[in-house]
Amino acid sequence: MTGPVSRASAFALVGSLSLLPPVAATLALDRTVLTTAAVAPFATVALLAAFAIRDGPLFELFARPGDRRERRLYGLTGFALAATALAILLAFGLPVELFSASVCLLVFGNLGAQLARTRSRSPLASTTGFVVAATLAGVGAQLVAETVAYGEVGPIGPLVFFATAGALIAAQIRAALYEQDEPLILLTVGLALWLLGELEFVLSLPGVLLALGVTVAFGTVAYALGTASVTGMLTGIVLGLLTVVLGGYAWFVVLIAFYGVGGLSTKFRYEEKLARGVAEENDGARGSGNVLSNSAVALVAVVGYAASPTLVDLPPTLFLFAFAGALSTALADTLSSEIGGVFDDPRLVTTGRRVPPGTDGAVTWQGELAGLAGASLVAAVSLALFDPVGLVGALVVCLGGVAGMTVDSLLGATLEGEYLGNQGVNFLATVSGALVSTALWLLVL
Repeated sequence: MTGPVSRASAFALVGSLSLLPPVAATLALDRTVLTTAAVAPFATVALLAAFAIRDGPLFELFARPGDRRERRLYGLTGFALAATALAILLAFGLPVELFSASVCLLVFGNLGAQLARTRSRSPLASTTGFVVAATLAGVGAQLVAETVAYGEVGPIGPLVFFATAGALIAAQIRAALYEQDEPLILLTVGLALWLLGELEFVLSLPGVLLALGVTVAFGTVAYALGTASVTGMLTGIVLGLLTVVLGGYAWFVVLIAFYGVGGLSTKFRYEEKLARGVAEENDGARGSGNVLSNSAVALVAVVGYAASPTLVDLPPTLFLFAFAGALSTALADTLSSEIGGVFDDPRLVTTGRRVPPGTDGAVTWQGELAGLAGASLVAAVSLALFDPVGLVGALVVCLGGVAGMTVDSLLGATLEGEYLGNQGVNFLATVSGALVSTALWLLVL
């Protein structure tokens, strides 16, 4: 095996220590015993990696290039410390099967990515290898943990969902940040799966597979059309899967209306926008930052909707209008920028004076009309799919989108560049759209 594959295999072996806590659970139901059984092996590995293993075959097996320069196994130490921190959360209610799944899906996913690299250097190939291996490892870890700890296995659907969601979240972080940043990835995946585990939803295995198939299909199409990069595709698949599972297919259709129309609008007269200096970078393929800045509020709304029956004492309809208002804003702002960018004589929204194309906070009347059309589209789809919306509710969603688009322009003219980046402006605009829609809903409905 190559060096990276050998190293990934060694990390996978260490990660398999996460299967020890379920054994402890059969010996005692005390959370203290369970937590100790999880903390002890990883804490021991962290100490050995940090202070004892400084050379020799074992050091060479785990060492990364930076480790060799410093003669310390920083990578293994960081991973073991993160696993130790996650193990401590078992004392506070983290399910043992989700702990085991979080650790195993990361280390075996890394092994899958390295094996894929031996066949292809394509980022998509290594990402696919990671997701497939991580999902299989996550399912396997949960099956082992539940069988050993509880003596039986629960419904398979949720197990596959947790493993797939964890694998996709980990892959997205690896692609967007740095793939060897295991501590951040592990803790993020563990906390995300714990949150999802606290939500109540009924999901069969066919339902999970259908949701995964639909979201992967849309993500693949977006990547093939060049409207999303690998990281953007992964982020979209994660958001789509969570939206289907926690909200339903109606929620997913609203999300896809934004992704589809917004993504295609980036290709509208792209060469002309490129010449003007107002085109989306990377040939119009949107990355994870862009997708998240426009969709994070909608995701929070979906999670809030799923939590509203048990964890959050707020009406589910409130989260529906927050979701629709955020996406109405996102599509309105996207169309306003992508369509309006090809027209002359943009004016600064705060003063009305003419400014060069591409100036932050500049608008054209054509762009404003396109933005209104985008907000109206999300409102119309929401009206068609959700009974609580109605005609007045659709108007509320549209007004929320227009308000959010206006906030985006105002922030662009005043704070963008010096205090905020484009993604920060997009995020705050969607927050504004969601708040306006929910506030209007509370007032008039």
